Amino acid sequence: MISARIAAILLGTACLFPGAAAQAQPAPERILRVAPHADLKTLDPVAASIVITRMHGLMIYETLFAWDASLNPKPQMVESFSTSDDKLTWSFTLRPGLKFHDGQPVTTKDVIPSLKRWMARDTIGGKLGEYTEGMEAVDDRTFKLKLKRPMALVPFALGSAVGQIPVIMRESDATSDPMKPVTETIGSGPFRFNKAEWRSGAKVVYDRNPDYVPRAEPADGLAGGRVVKVDRVEWMIMPDPATAAAALQTGEIDIWEQPSQDLIPVVARDKNVKVERYSNLSNQVMLRPNQLHPPFDNPKARLALAYATDQADFLAGGYGDEEWWKRCNSYFICGGPNGTEAGAEMFGKPDLAKARQLLAESGYKGEKLVLSSSMDIAPIGRMAEVAADSLKKVGFNIDLQFSDWGTVTTRQQNRGTNDQGGWNLFVTTASGATMQSPLTNIGTNMACEKAWAGWPCDAQAEKLRGAVVDAPDDASRKVAVEALHRRLAEMQPYRVLGQFNQPYAKRINVSGVLAAPVMLFWNIEKK
Repeated sequence: MISARIAAILLGTACLFPGAAAQAQPAPERILRVAPHADLKTLDPVAASIVITRMHGLMIYETLFAWDASLNPKPQMVESFSTSDDKLTWSFTLRPGLKFHDGQPVTTKDVIPSLKRWMARDTIGGKLGEYTEGMEAVDDRTFKLKLKRPMALVPFALGSAVGQIPVIMRESDATSDPMKPVTETIGSGPFRFNKAEWRSGAKVVYDRNPDYVPRAEPADGLAGGRVVKVDRVEWMIMPDPATAAAALQTGEIDIWEQPSQDLIPVVARDKNVKVERYSNLSNQVMLRPNQLHPPFDNPKARLALAYATDQADFLAGGYGDEEWWKRCNSYFICGGPNGTEAGAEMFGKPDLAKARQLLAESGYKGEKLVLSSSMDIAPIGRMAEVAADSLKKVGFNIDLQFSDWGTVTTRQQNRGTNDQGGWNLFVTTASGATMQSPLTNIGTNMACEKAWAGWPCDAQAEKLRGAVVDAPDDASRKVAVEALHRRLAEMQPYRVLGQFNQPYAKRINVSGVLAAPVMLFWNIEKK
């Protein structure tokens, strides 16, 4: 049993790390030890979109802009910027004194190829690339971005903290093949990657960058001053949740980034531990249908999914206590800047009779449908079981197939029929920061073969998405988002199953964790 394992570990663990001295000038032994959610394998945050690589990238690199806690873009490496009267030319000037970890200055010769490399890999970057006529350096600190047509969301894109992030690399790294990960780790950010002490599967080490000059503004999400208040951050790789729980309780680690739901009550009972949220936005749960093949090539079958499912059943099954989840039918996240349930009001409660009617009208004849899932990520596996039970009640013939998560994600790319190793449905989750914008929400991309796994196809939705990007101001963008959302609710590229919060757990002597899409390590104090 888990409790017995924890007890055994607690009895055998005596790895308490001593505190250190003054805040203004951290003592050499002030080390922040963290159990992250995964091991670091890929070092290039432009080549990979996985969260742990993004966290690594934000430690050692910077971006021109940064999202604050409300997801508003603020200048970060940029000192000032302006636009031409026709909104087609943007001019950016870098902050003075920016330096890479090797001592070389950051210049526009580094910035322009870095942005080009990012545009070749990322969803938002690719959209900005479509609008871009060209970029040119004015001098070492100023460059211009010229557009084919106006795009008001340029700062938002340049501050992206989801997908592949637009970090500024040295020119020599930025001009490399964007399809091949960079292995050098020289950035200009507040931490330096200690490659000599990196032990894959065991420990990742970051040292405070003594030459880094933070912005003067207070820290706010990823924006503002990135003031480092410890000498070193060590990621201690602990794939076993019971081991991580015990390490947190004994003080062997200071933060457990993503505690497992079944162990949250265990660590929360410890008077020296607090369980808190680090993101202002909830994450999203979805049921994704494959729209290349019947029955989900018919929108009536997809609507049947919405009427057949009760969000509370899924969320309680996956995440337990309602403290950590809530109902929401917004594709763009309730509580986010684009949150709206326009067109989805009827999906608040299930209507099984309506689901059966729509399923019959879709032409479905009871063919076996593969629901692919894994218990490697327990909440997803449990919610897949809820999906199978719910859908069988209205006439879907569900074959729930469990495998390891790697097999599930590989299978998702198979466009063939079930007898060719394909699939019909899967349950998954995505961060609120990713799903809150039509620019970043990959699930609502309905660009046919260019869309994410499931391959929804609707020209009208894509036209409405373009109107969001083209909107000149917030007011017109809000109208465009609502129009897009109504179309999405009608076409159901996936069934929104609600939202949940992923908490973190920390020792009570740790403070200053910022609200952001991923965990950040500046501003954190350890007393």
